[in-house]
Amino acid sequence: MIDTHCHLDDPLYEADWDDMIAAQIAAGVERILVPGVDATNIDDVQRVCQRSDGYLLPAIGLHPENVREDWQEQLEVIRQHLFSESSDNHIPYIAVGEIGLDYHFDTTFKSEQQQAFLTQLQWATDKNLPVMIHSRDATEDCLRILRQTNLDNARQGKQPIRGVMHCFSGSREVAQQIVQMGLYLGIGGVITFKNCQLKFHLQGIPLERLVLETDAPYMTPVPFRGKRNESRFIRYVIATLSEVYQVSESEIESVTTQNAKQLFL
Repeated sequence: MIDTHCHLDDPLYEADWDDMIAAQIAAGVERILVPGVDATNIDDVQRVCQRSDGYLLPAIGLHPENVREDWQEQLEVIRQHLFSESSDNHIPYIAVGEIGLDYHFDTTFKSEQQQAFLTQLQWATDKNLPVMIHSRDATEDCLRILRQTNLDNARQGKQPIRGVMHCFSGSREVAQQIVQMGLYLGIGGVITFKNCQLKFHLQGIPLERLVLETDAPYMTPVPFRGKRNESRFIRYVIATLSEVYQVSESEIESVTTQNAKQLFL
């Protein structure tokens, strides 16, 4: 198992850090990817990854909800870290993320979100890195920007964007559009929820286009809803996907792990 999206820099993990990490390893979690969300948590993401001796791997990006008046200054700090050739105690970033669009609570900085998203997609192209994409109530704009970026890349002889649509919970039609672009769907605890329609929307989507994630400490799967999420709870996502795809849990684990390695490692 590989958790492709887990916010282990959250203070909720500090009190029992060593035991928590040991529990993930004992449960069969091979690697955990830790995304950044803005310029202020770069050091925290690096710090927790440095404690893990290669078990945790960092990503860096400006989350759309953190695009505010200082978004350009934040991007410049992030750019400097991403493109630095070497640094003491600096673990290389394995992805640009968490980036994207979020119109759910506030659209004040809608245009700035789009500019920040596009800029970071260009960085991913330049660095040949995958992206972790957050999209909430912004599907049309998100897909439009991804398509335009891929068209621009093609004109310049560059590779299309590769990455994952984090915490996917959209329709079958949207899922099909995403995988047709060569992107993966990040599937987490939401699929275990009682009335979740994602179980039906994944019908016809190849298992080879899925990766697993937690978004921990959030989105805890059944039967642990209301508690702190952990990477080892991916087992419950695997069990649900086994029912959806009518294959063994071991096959779900094997294929999604290989998908994650192919994309990120």
